[in-house]
Amino acid sequence: MPDRRTHRGPHPEDAGLFAAEMHARLSQAVGDLCWLLSRGYAPDSSLKLVGDRYGLVARQRVAVAGCSCSDADGDRRGKHEVTGQALHNQALKLDGYNVLTTIEAALSGGVILYARDGAYRDMASMHGTYRKVAETLPALELLGAQLAELETAECTWYLDRPVSNSGRLKTLMEELALERGWPWRVELAANPDALLAESSEVVATADSMILDRCRSWCNLARIIIDRHIGQAKIIDLSR
Repeated sequence: MPDRRTHRGPHPEDAGLFAAEMHARLSQAVGDLCWLLSRGYAPDSSLKLVGDRYGLVARQRVAVAGCSCSDADGDRRGKHEVTGQALHNQALKLDGYNVLTTIEAALSGGVILYARDGAYRDMASMHGTYRKVAETLPALELLGAQLAELETAECTWYLDRPVSNSGRLKTLMEELALERGWPWRVELAANPDALLAESSEVVATADSMILDRCRSWCNLARIIIDRHIGQAKIIDLSR
């Protein structure tokens, strides 16, 4: 069935799955999973144990997993995070879909998870295909304005070549950057995660694998959401 979505908004069941009365249970589940991960227990079996204990359905388990990390990983991520002010005159590499879809989701009322490592993560799923939605251009405008305000040097965006429509998004971003005078370069890569994880420059992402390996990272999606998207539906599972 073709993807006919026009927004990066919430899943139809999210209003119930992430209602206010569920937050305490989800937060406790995150705490338990972090405890297990910190003691070396396998992630998959730990998530099943925690999910079963708290009676979580599949989408809630995805959220709990996305918000959890071991104490060691959390400490490492915290030590390697840089502030937006540190990007002044610095080159930045961006995990394109990771950053963009989070801003799109925040603009459209999708669930934004505030995780234990301080990152904001969305629950949008592309399934190998990126579809431009109503929030795409506003999200890119916000990103461009924020990066200009932070006075970053050249920004290199990496998009997954295997994801359908990456070429179209690349063209859109390049045209917008040329029109606005933003110092953007957009690259298609077979495996952006590996490139970003090995980067010597600051990386904008919330991808756990990259955060555990990169030299330094910026919580760009969180900066933009906190400053410019007051209506964002943030579920705080950070404590």
